[in-house]
Amino acid sequence: QVQVVESGGGLVQAGGTLRLSCLVSGRAFSSYALAWFRQAPGKEREFVAAIGGSGSSTYNEDSVKGRFTISRDNAKNTVYLQMNSLKPEDTAVYYCATGSSRYYYKEDMRYWGKGTLVTVSS
Repeated sequence: QVQVVESGGGLVQAGGTLRLSCLVSGRAFSSYALAWFRQAPGKEREFVAAIGGSGSSTYNEDSVKGRFTISRDNAKNTVYLQMNSLKPEDTAVYYCATGSSRYYYKEDMRYWGKGTLVTVSS
């Protein structure tokens, strides 16, 4: 059974940094793409960033380019989201997801964590 567990959320001031972690267990980790999504209060869940199975391909949503970096450590079965220069509009529950392909595509994301809350104060 695949389990996805996020951690690292919290309260931070605007301009600050946080690093989110996502531990995936229950299957081989290194072969599959992973992604981060977020859902702000009253809004739909949106894509934030993704990384391919090899780790060489990454994708970022436009509003986080230059501020957020996704990376993975296959030895630790963990994917990270380094978030710098945080803004109040980044406030959301952040979710980690993975699927069954080494290439990211939204429809393949079938294993989800329960999320971790990030709150950015102004």
